[in-house]
Amino acid sequence: MHNYLDFEKPISDLEGKIIELKKLATEDESIDTTDEIGRLEVRVREAIVEIYSKLNPWQKTQVARHPQRPHFVDYAKTLFQEFTPLAGDRKFSEDAAIQAGLARFRGQPVAVVGQEKGNDTKTRLKHNFGSPRPEGYRKAIRILEMADRFGLPVISLVDTAGAYPGVGAEERGQAEAIARSTEMCLGVKVPLVSVVIGEGGSGGAIAIATGNKVYMLEHSIYSVISPEGAASILWRDSTRAREAATNMKITAEDLKSLGVIDGIISEPLGGAHRDPDSVIAATGDMIANALGEMASRSGEQLRNERRQKFLNIGRNL
Repeated sequence: MHNYLDFEKPISDLEGKIIELKKLATEDESIDTTDEIGRLEVRVREAIVEIYSKLNPWQKTQVARHPQRPHFVDYAKTLFQEFTPLAGDRKFSEDAAIQAGLARFRGQPVAVVGQEKGNDTKTRLKHNFGSPRPEGYRKAIRILEMADRFGLPVISLVDTAGAYPGVGAEERGQAEAIARSTEMCLGVKVPLVSVVIGEGGSGGAIAIATGNKVYMLEHSIYSVISPEGAASILWRDSTRAREAATNMKITAEDLKSLGVIDGIISEPLGGAHRDPDSVIAATGDMIANALGEMASRSGEQLRNERRQKFLNIGRNL
């Protein structure tokens, strides 16, 4: 069953009528509803075009968080062959919020890192809703070190509301782990391509998103804090999240104009959740183009360009 967002009510009403007509036709074959269904489908498409052509930042935030939006596991299953997940940070434990391992991407050996939120109660608890603990980032560091040692390009898929802020995580050095993961991303001498596929929240995202090329899906968001968190800090009122989202410049279009990201991957009409296969394929094409562009560059050149890229962001803002 499709989950509708609050601003999608015109779409849900029309699609609800289509479902009713199809059910009626199934129950009574003498009733022909084909023409009416066709007219309603045209109206559904028109409604989706109208609504999604003028989404505001808060509505884009809702789309980025859509429960049916494809997650890391969906991308990994489709984009990578022979994906071999690696577990544990060799220091404390395994953190399922960070998924990492080795794979082949269109025949090329690569290292893969990403956040997984889970898609039902059981998997969301297992993956801690995509909010990594320190051991998750230390696992990412381990994979990055391995990739650097063996000359493997790194692909990171970002989808997190932020790093886990619990007491245990802080006691085990959450900030230090994020900083070292960011440092490791800046230091590797291999191509590093990052894609924000949903939410890119704060240090939880930048810890694995400090890449040579950083892309965002059209309806994803990327920010230093969630809109709700910003509203709570600025106005002590989390209900002003809509206002915060608008002022924070968190959309792909805003961040592309500011030079924070390198490109935007278009989503199918109505968002990635309406056609996951096409958006995953488009993401794969963007990653392949980026890796091809960087194939002839030396390790030192890749590292220097990456560092300069992020230094320039601060100078240009």
